[in-house]
Amino acid sequence: MQEKIEVPIVLGTAGHIDHGKTTLVRALTGIDCDRLGDEKRRGITIELGFAPLTLPGGRTVSIIDVPGHERFIRQMVAGAAGVDGVIFVVAADEGVRAQTREHLEILGLIGVKHGLIVMTKSDLVEEDLLELAIEEVREEVRGTFLEDSEVVPVSSVNGKNLDQLLSALGRLVGRIPERSPEGAFFMPIDRAFPVKGFGAVVTGTAYRGKVRREDPLILLPRALKADIRSVQVHEKSVEEARSGQRVALSLGGISLSDLERGDVLCTPGVFAPSSRLDVRLSILPSSPEPVHHWQRVRIHIGTTDLIGRVSLLDRDKLDPGEKCNAQLVTEEPVVAVRGEAFIVRFYSPLRTIGGGTVLMPFSERPRGKKGRKARSDFLAAISGSVSPAGLFKIISGFMPVLNINEMARSLQELPEKVTETARSLDSKGDVLFVESGEGIVLNGDLVSARIEEATQILKRFHEEEPGNPGVPADILCRKVLPELESKYAKRVLERWAEKGIIEIDDQRVRSPGFSPGDVSAANPYENAILEFCHHRLFQLPEIEDLSRATGISREDVLRNVEILRARGQMYLAAGGLVVSRGVLDSFIEVLENIKGDITVASVRDATGSSRKYVLPMLEMLDAMGVTRRVQEKRIIRKK
Repeated sequence: MQEKIEVPIVLGTAGHIDHGKTTLVRALTGIDCDRLGDEKRRGITIELGFAPLTLPGGRTVSIIDVPGHERFIRQMVAGAAGVDGVIFVVAADEGVRAQTREHLEILGLIGVKHGLIVMTKSDLVEEDLLELAIEEVREEVRGTFLEDSEVVPVSSVNGKNLDQLLSALGRLVGRIPERSPEGAFFMPIDRAFPVKGFGAVVTGTAYRGKVRREDPLILLPRALKADIRSVQVHEKSVEEARSGQRVALSLGGISLSDLERGDVLCTPGVFAPSSRLDVRLSILPSSPEPVHHWQRVRIHIGTTDLIGRVSLLDRDKLDPGEKCNAQLVTEEPVVAVRGEAFIVRFYSPLRTIGGGTVLMPFSERPRGKKGRKARSDFLAAISGSVSPAGLFKIISGFMPVLNINEMARSLQELPEKVTETARSLDSKGDVLFVESGEGIVLNGDLVSARIEEATQILKRFHEEEPGNPGVPADILCRKVLPELESKYAKRVLERWAEKGIIEIDDQRVRSPGFSPGDVSAANPYENAILEFCHHRLFQLPEIEDLSRATGISREDVLRNVEILRARGQMYLAAGGLVVSRGVLDSFIEVLENIKGDITVASVRDATGSSRKYVLPMLEMLDAMGVTRRVQEKRIIRKK
């Protein structure tokens, strides 16, 4: 018996109603995809059908059979959106019809690149008429992805050329590249049904990643946690399913009433619903009219369809045959993946007018003409083939400060993978990655500009206050990194210090190699301030007292007190009282010589001061760890 080899590729049928798509699938696979009673009574396909197809050599792929009737375009798009190649069906006795053309347009819009043409019902026409039908199809697909594809005439009734078709399908599958199984798992749901003993079961085409039994997944957009009880591919239990396969999952923690077509099962923490998508939008040349800015349309994406509006960023309308970057603003949240195809139809009457691919699944409304231009430029930069690292750099340029979770959502990658990329780009200087907390990524150009700004601030500060050992770190953070929380900003300063860009000592930042000059020579005001403090001793002065007594302006007093504080020669007690180091040392000496308990009253008597000055100094010593308060007493700590 020939061993079957599962190949992660999905083929889809397409073509006009009653051209024999479902009959062809049954002839190839032995499976009738019309499972609904209504489908059998009416003789037409209404819902998507699925079947495994074994090719010569044992390779097994999945087939999705789609409806051909114009009323079921929603179902057709839902099935075609996940296919890797197409079996394009045209009946030899009828030739190209309305839905033949619309399906071909849809396939082109959603980016299908591989396929072959099957002329069904070839037993119903003479040889010369069959040749004419084939020529008609060749003319119809000229200029499309099917232009150079094989054409195989068959009969699903008498089996004519089915072997040749299987061989052609084998060649087609051989040309289709398999999807990468890397990254987070993402699967739009196209069916949900109960199975006795298993509970709710969902099926879909896995767009990305891999899934194993008991993997934690989340059901979006309602953010419901789901446990995987079993994984099946082609009705057989497997340890693991991957992107490019038709997958059936038995869910725990989810009831059937929780599930709808269009829901997405995916890895938690990577994907999220959005009501504004950045897209590359194309309008069909056959569209009877242009699409106008803010026009209401019906949007088909993944396995869902919803109402939304087209927001054009750089024009008022998009004419037939044109394409541009735009935004889709949906009336309810949708879960999309970068690169996913979509179809746009007129809201009324329902007709396919265009489609394209999702560039960014999460966006925001651009503000004004400048904002629209910036967004348009950003989308132009990511429209082509961009590596994950390249996309990371582009995003960081447009949104210069992001945490790792925000970047993971933008890239739709696992946070650990994003962290790995951030470290790599950090080592090259393209970004600065601060790994504290949840991790912050800063754009490299932004960092260079902020370094220059910090360098100039420190230079001016040292010139104006040569006796001051440096700018307080908190102040410098607020000036040059205002968008960051203090803990992240200080970590950025530490990174700069590690690279020798700045020096940090006791929470003071200075230029490399800078040391404070001679205080008395550099600033005569300081001696006057210190002398007045010594004169007042325990009758502590305030800033205004210092200004009046020395004749120094209040601003200069404040600046010089700050310099003295930076050098440890001055302190500020509660209430704005100024304490010099000499006065503080004298106060501690008084405490050490008090016989008995150290209380506010005993200190007041020993210093000849008053409670107004004694209490703030005692509280300051408590905070400094020199003394410890025990009820109403103080104890001097061991030095």
